[in-house]
Amino acid sequence: MPKPNTRQPKTVLIVDQSDDSRDVLRTILARRGVGIYEAPEARQGLELLRRHRPEIVVLDLEAVAADDDDVCAAFQAEMKDCPAEMVVLGNVRDCRCSRPTHLVRKPYHYGPLIRKIEQLIERSTCDHRPT
Repeated sequence: MPKPNTRQPKTVLIVDQSDDSRDVLRTILARRGVGIYEAPEARQGLELLRRHRPEIVVLDLEAVAADDDDVCAAFQAEMKDCPAEMVVLGNVRDCRCSRPTHLVRKPYHYGPLIRKIEQLIERSTCDHRPT
């Protein structure tokens, strides 16, 4: 008799002030079996990151700009214990992140962004969520 799959789904945190963008990403990724956490503001996203430890963080620089310059550094500091991946949505000149990130320039199309997230999920080896 086959064993039931007890592995937890990979998770993605989406930090984007656009309700529409969060909705599109949530819908597509959830249909692919990905667990989703989302926040419209960077500070809320940082709290979700601390609590849930997702494998991938999608961070819109506009959500960071709405708070302060230290938020991107705070995300990176929080992610230092595990090799979670960060996808930053924005422009190179706006990116204040020191940690290597995957930059997706705006304006972007959802198809390539979803493919990038899926690639990162597939190669994710970090199983660090609290039990």
